[in-house]
Amino acid sequence: MEQVTVDGVRLEYEIHGGGEPLVLIHAGLVADFFAPLMDQPALRKYRLLRYHRLGYAGSERVAGRIDIGRHAHHCLALMRHLGFESAHLVGHSSSAAMAIQVALDAPTAVRSLALLEMALLAVPSSPVAAEAVGHYQTGDMRRAVHTWLSGVCGADYRDVVEHALPGAFDQAVADADTFFGQELPGLRRWSFGPADASRVTQPALVVLGGRSSEVNTTFAQRNELLLAWLPHAEPFVLPETTHLLQVQDPRGMAQALAAFLARHPIGSSPISRAQ
Repeated sequence: MEQVTVDGVRLEYEIHGGGEPLVLIHAGLVADFFAPLMDQPALRKYRLLRYHRLGYAGSERVAGRIDIGRHAHHCLALMRHLGFESAHLVGHSSSAAMAIQVALDAPTAVRSLALLEMALLAVPSSPVAAEAVGHYQTGDMRRAVHTWLSGVCGADYRDVVEHALPGAFDQAVADADTFFGQELPGLRRWSFGPADASRVTQPALVVLGGRSSEVNTTFAQRNELLLAWLPHAEPFVLPETTHLLQVQDPRGMAQALAAFLARHPIGSSPISRAQ
């Protein structure tokens, strides 16, 4: 991956393909969650940008508070550095909040949003979150990561993740301080409700895993709220997947994204955007 300093911090990133920019913002803990999408044929018409957020993998680590707004600002700064005047944004879990914040902060820079099982805390997290945080606070990073990922992705998460992304679990353990110590507190401070959602003018693909409710019912509840709140929301269920979504079925996720993006190309009029 290449490295660049934007907004005073060093981030690593990679770009594949050409065409309209498509920015993939990874979820917490697993920095390479979007790697399986980078070589999908359905997305070859797009210029895919994948980067590691502050505190993950080879990107810079900093001490202190990191809010959702700061992550959003880094994303926007990276887009501007690369010359992306407008782009499609894809966010997964906590990073869906970051994608929305970019859309709120710089509406003309975001053509569309794809929100993959957004971490919407209007629906409280399950007890597994508190259990994982408890393990983190005692210094047991491996147990904290395992408890979190099994609680949101299913008991077989590690087989799925390690098959697609070898070494991902160990990297998640290395990045646990970023997730538990900075990202989760920042997400809890982020405020987003119906009034905020009404200001999101971009079309939004709201994605749910077909088997996610078997693991954690909060995903379906959050999905329903987003569909009710966002003015231009479009639902999509990716069959036979949990919160791992694009890791379990990168082909299906890529095809759904491509179909959505084709309906909302960059440069289309605001009138067609609202339809």
